Amino acid sequence: MSEMLNATQFRAEFPSLADAVHLASCSQGALSSRLAYALQEIGHSLREQGAPWGRWMAEVGRAKERFARLIGARPDEVAVLSCASEAAYQAASSLDWSRRPGVVTTDLEFPSIAHVWLAQGRRGAKVTVAADTGENVAAEAYDAVIDESVNLVSVPLHTYRNGARLPVEDVARIAHARGARVFVDAYQGAGVVPIDVDRLGCDYLVAGSLKYLLGLPGIAFLYVRGGLERQRDPELTGWFGRTDPFAFDPRLLDFPADARRFETGTPPVPSAYAANAGLDLIERVDLHDVRAHVSALVEELAERLTADGERVASPAGARGPQVAIFDADPDRLAARLAERRVWTAPRGDLLRLSFHYYNDRSDVDAVVDAIRACRKA
Repeated sequence: MSEMLNATQFRAEFPSLADAVHLASCSQGALSSRLAYALQEIGHSLREQGAPWGRWMAEVGRAKERFARLIGARPDEVAVLSCASEAAYQAASSLDWSRRPGVVTTDLEFPSIAHVWLAQGRRGAKVTVAADTGENVAAEAYDAVIDESVNLVSVPLHTYRNGARLPVEDVARIAHARGARVFVDAYQGAGVVPIDVDRLGCDYLVAGSLKYLLGLPGIAFLYVRGGLERQRDPELTGWFGRTDPFAFDPRLLDFPADARRFETGTPPVPSAYAANAGLDLIERVDLHDVRAHVSALVEELAERLTADGERVASPAGARGPQVAIFDADPDRLAARLAERRVWTAPRGDLLRLSFHYYNDRSDVDAVVDAIRACRKA
């Protein structure tokens, strides 16, 4: 087993941080030496082997196994897809909306997921939105709109908007008591907080490698709880969604009993290499230590920005790995910070400042000073 990394050792894996402050992990993780090497490795496989399908499939399989281990699932409960939208669609298309048409979501859901639920209206689904406070959603708000007509309840682990942690476990208990399934988008937490799907109580969970899992866009993992009653076969499929993908029988449409039934065409091989590079690092840290480290930085930054008069949008007591502040033109503020080599992630009317294990207090000092300078200019 590889030696575990502390925060200083982890930071050393990211040479780009020598002259930059990366506070945009909620959008894209920082470039590690391992990721740069992984991209060279896939090029080498093409040069030396031409079409190394065996090696490529092994890389995809390894990423699936490692993600399953990360969230406390079995590999046969995980499907490899391209993005969260595809994962949400696969889950939604396998549900029978004629018997139970209800979908419950929140306006703090990432729009790409919410749009998939809205699109199910063409198949008879009826979307209801749990009321939010602008910063978070209480379990009681979900409780008020979940009844026996609801088929699916969608609750993000952390909202993309300000990083707030939603009460997933409580919502799952409410939903299951009324016969509904639970879908969790964990993109904004996987890699910096411990995740155990059994403790969450969810039926589906999606995350991908480009953010806190330190890979690249193009690959996502859909967890589907084993033994979940099948309502319908998914509508989108492909050769990797077959019992034996390499049977090459164009007249046989068979679906595996496990989560592979949600897979489609050729998997995203380059992104699988990148995912494994990120998981190489994530597997060498204790995510409880990561969460504590990140939380300390988040709380310090929120306190200092509030003292400077900034309007912090991330709610105290439920902050995840980011601090969001209101701004009249967050894209402009992000561009001005980028001139100082401080990378951030603007969305809507907020500037998001997100932390990983590679961040430290010098980054807090740097962004506070940079925002002060921008306000004075």
